[in-house]
Parts: sequence; C-alpha cells; structure tokens
Amino acid sequence: MSTDNMNWDLTSYFPEFNGPEMKEFKKKLKEDIKSIRDKASLLSSLDSTNQNEWEKIFLDTEDLATRYSHLRSYIGCVASADSMNEEHLKEEADMSVLGAEFSKLSSELLNSLKNAEDEIYNSFTQKSSLSSASYYLDRMREESQRRMDQENEILAADLGVDGIGAWGRLYDTVSSKLEFDMEYPSGEKMCLPMSQRRSLMEKPDREIRKAAFEGGNAAWEKIEDVTASALNAIAGTRLTLNKHRGIDHFLDVALFQSAISRKTLDAMLEAIYSEIEVPKDILRLKASTMNRDKIAWYDLGAPMDLEFKKKLDWNEAQNLVKNSFSSSYPELGSFVDNAFEKKWVDWEPREGKRPGGFCTGSLLTKESRIFMTYNETIGDVLTLAHEAGHAFHSYVMREIRPYAHSYPMTLAESASTFGEMILTEGILEDPSINNDEKILMLDTEINHGAIYMMDIPVRFEFEKAFYEERQNGEVPVSRLKELMIETQKKVFGDVLEDGGEDPYFWASKLHFYITGITFYNFPYTFGYLLSRGLFAMFKKEGRDFLPKYEEFLRLSGSDTAENVAKRSIGHDLESPEFWIESIHTLNEPIEKLKALLENK
Repeated sequence: MSTDNMNWDLTSYFPEFNGPEMKEFKKKLKEDIKSIRDKASLLSSLDSTNQNEWEKIFLDTEDLATRYSHLRSYIGCVASADSMNEEHLKEEADMSVLGAEFSKLSSELLNSLKNAEDEIYNSFTQKSSLSSASYYLDRMREESQRRMDQENEILAADLGVDGIGAWGRLYDTVSSKLEFDMEYPSGEKMCLPMSQRRSLMEKPDREIRKAAFEGGNAAWEKIEDVTASALNAIAGTRLTLNKHRGIDHFLDVALFQSAISRKTLDAMLEAIYSEIEVPKDILRLKASTMNRDKIAWYDLGAPMDLEFKKKLDWNEAQNLVKNSFSSSYPELGSFVDNAFEKKWVDWEPREGKRPGGFCTGSLLTKESRIFMTYNETIGDVLTLAHEAGHAFHSYVMREIRPYAHSYPMTLAESASTFGEMILTEGILEDPSINNDEKILMLDTEINHGAIYMMDIPVRFEFEKAFYEERQNGEVPVSRLKELMIETQKKVFGDVLEDGGEDPYFWASKLHFYITGITFYNFPYTFGYLLSRGLFAMFKKEGRDFLPKYEEFLRLSGSDTAENVAKRSIGHDLESPEFWIESIHTLNEPIEKLKALLENK
C-alpha cells in the first residue's frame, strides 16, 4: 500500500494511503451523501413552498462534489500509478460504489427540477446563492427532461457499478497487465508492458515501429473477445438507457456532454473534409522523408529519421517546457515551475503503471496532478506541455465555484493544445536549439495536425458506425475489424498503403472504453482546432490577447462552447469558416519544415 515508488507527492490529498485521515474523510463523505439524499427524497418537486429547503440541498451537494472530486482524484492517481496493487484496485472499485450513491443524490436533484413550473424555477435560480450557477442548473433542468422515473434511475445507478462501470474497469485491468513480444531488428527479443508500445511506435526506425505494431496487435488478438465484449456491453448499456430515457439519437448525449450543437459539430467536420488535402499533404511529406509513396498506420507517430539521436532526460524536458512557457506567457511559466517544484507529475516508466496520460485535480485543495510515462522523446515533452495546459486551466478557475467549474472536453482540450503550441513556438525561437531539433519539433507539430484531422475522425466515424450497428445486436470481432479497416481507408484514402491499416485499433484505444463520457474522441479535434485559432490570435495580438484567453478559460464552465467563444474571442463556432481558418494555420509550419529540410 506504499506510494513511495511514485514520483509525485500526493500528501496534500492525504498523509498516507488508507491512513486514518483518508478513512475518516471517506466515511464522512459516505454519511453526508446518504444524509443529504435522505432529506432530498422527503421533499416534493421544487415549488413555491420548498425553495429554501432545496436551496440548502443544492448548496450542500456542491460541497459534497468538492470533497468527492478530492477522493476520486486521489484514488485515480494511486490506481493508475501502481495498478498491480490490489488495495488500490479495491479502493477504485469502492469509488464506483460511492459514485453510484452520489449519482442517486444527483438523481434526486434532477427529479426536483423535472416538473418544476418555469416561474418557480426562474425564481429559484435567481437566488443570490445560486445565480452564479445558473448555467449549471439550466443544464440540470435540460437533462432532467430526458430521464426515466426516479426508481428506474436509482436502479440504473446501482446496476452501473457492476455493469457499464465494471466493463470499463475490466478493460483498464487487462490493458495495464497486457504484455507483448517485441523483436528488435537486431534479433533481440523482449517481453514488454503494453504501456511502452506507444513510445516504440514513435521511434524513427520503421522496422522498430513495425515490430511494436505487429507484436502489440498479436497481444491484443489474444484478448480480442474480452475487449469486444467490453465494447459491446458499454455501447449496449448506453443505447438501452437512451431508449428508456427517450433520447432519440446516441449523438445527442455526446453533444450535450460536449456543450455544443450538432450544427457546430457538422461545421467542424465539414471544414475538415473540405480541407482534407492539408493533412494528406502532411502525410505525403512524411512518406517522402521515408522514401515511400504512402504511410502505414504505424507510421502516424513516426518522427523524422535524422542523425540527431539525443535523448531528452527528465530535467531537460522540464526546462524546455518551463522556458518556452515563461518566454511568451510568464504566468504560465511560473505556474508550471511551481508544479515541478511541488512534484505534481508522475513521469517514470515502470511495471504496473497504466498506459496513457492525464491531468486530474481536487476542487478541495485547488491543486492538479499530471500522470504520464516519459520515455525521453520530444513527443513526451509535448505530452507534458499538453497536461500542464490542463492544469493551468484549473488554476485560472481556482476561485470559481464548483458548479461553474464543470467544463466540457471540447473546451478542456483547447487549453492543453494551446500549451503544446506555446512549447513548439518556444523551441523554434530558441537560438540554442539546432535545426535538427527544430525539424523534429515542426514534424511533431504538423504530424499532430494529421492525427487530429484524420486519426481522430477515424475514431469518430468508426464509433458512429459501430453504434448504428450495435442498435441491432452485438457486433462480433470480425465485424469490428472490418469496420475499423473500412473507416481508415475511407478517411485516409490514397495516402494509406494497402495492408497498412490497424484492424485492432478499436481494441487498443483506451478512449473507446471510458464509461463516464460517450464519444470521447471528437472533442480532441474540436479542442485542437479551436486552440489553433486561439493561438493564431495570440501570435497576432501578442500579450494583449492573454486576458481574452484567460476569460475564455474562466467562462468554460459557465456557458455553451459557442457562447464562450462569442463572449471571449468574438468567433462563431457554428460556421465552417472559423474551422477552415484554423486548419490553414498549419500551412506556416509545413512551409518552415520544408525549408529546413531543403537546407539539410
């Protein structure tokens, strides 16, 4: 139960894992959830006679949400950093049970708003203690209109622990323990944890990438039935609940969670497909540097194969991020320096560590933590900048009430990608960094453009097609592979070599198995292109733009994505023109890269 082998310092959460402080905190949280829920269950729907009682319950629930975020974040940290520890996994399972109890309380709140008269509801949200949470309450009221009766919602919450939540935990467990056989071009063979596959598929040596790709897929093939069962169960549960809740289309939930309209999503996709030659040209340039006409799926994350072989140790990575941030955005630089000093990052590769990266935080301590596996590549430095962007977003919102702190992924991913672009700009402008390193940085930047505009749309189009077929019954492994290959060919077209598809991408991509948010993928593209638009404004206006940017971050939990953009930066997200302009910002780094390559 020790956390000594982790890099980050988690003591601001609790002095020790499962120590008396944590146990007492968890016990009190459980008791308070039950107590407030019991009080809420005795009240009728919101009316003219019980507004004061409901006001107290809503405010008490906001306090509970603050404490719940604290415990959930901590358990997520320890379970991800050491997933082999059975005590960590047990606490993670217990959090699912606690989450179900909190969901039942939330259900009582939603139910209280469902049948409230408009005049009563408007009077309630204008109370001084709640007026700054009106957007959150409006979303609750909207959600309440698409719900089953209270008894069935409680049943759904209970079943979710051992149903959809359990399938997501099963995937987390098998993926964190999965190993694959890696055969290097030299003939050396090793059995490696799956968490190291990604870094191998970002190596300049194509044979190494291919070996990691094939070895990894051979491992996924061994558990294809498990992952397919999990995927089908997660989607099936969502579709069944949608039917009983009267939700017409599975994308309606994703759009609500993302706080965007279908018109906005369609505008973004329309822009991507109309400008698809921009990311295709990026991949054609990548192929030409490998003396090939086309690319395979395992080439997507490949850097340029240059003589420059320097690895970046952890201290160098921290300095690159800190210095790049500080030179153009001093407050961001000071923030990340403080995060490093306080040990907010768990970064080293080790056995039992889950794959991927994330930023989490506590509304109670107003601190964040960053989880990643650092393998000394420039891509890993970008991951650090990405997650630091998330952490800074929370920092800017630190004094905002919890009810106005809940922002959608579409806006969350803007801050993270904005951080990546500041890092890239800092490296390109640093005279101490040689051209080979700048080539690698530019290559990484434009390669992200290809991924966000082709790889992630593949995920969206696959998932959309899968859900359409899943409505008619379970989709077998063979069809999942066919769907994935078909979608990759459709989006990538003539830049993807024959046989270069990844038939197991549906199994290896964690994002398909995240149960808390449906259609987890397209918000990344949304945030990426939105942040490119933000960064273009930053480059044009300089530091005068930063107050607008911080206002954008502060508003992110207080309005729809469209209204946040209009209020802070004056742009219309429902228009393809904004997205097209953002896509065209890639032309500059593409030309810079071509110029550097010509001078080599």
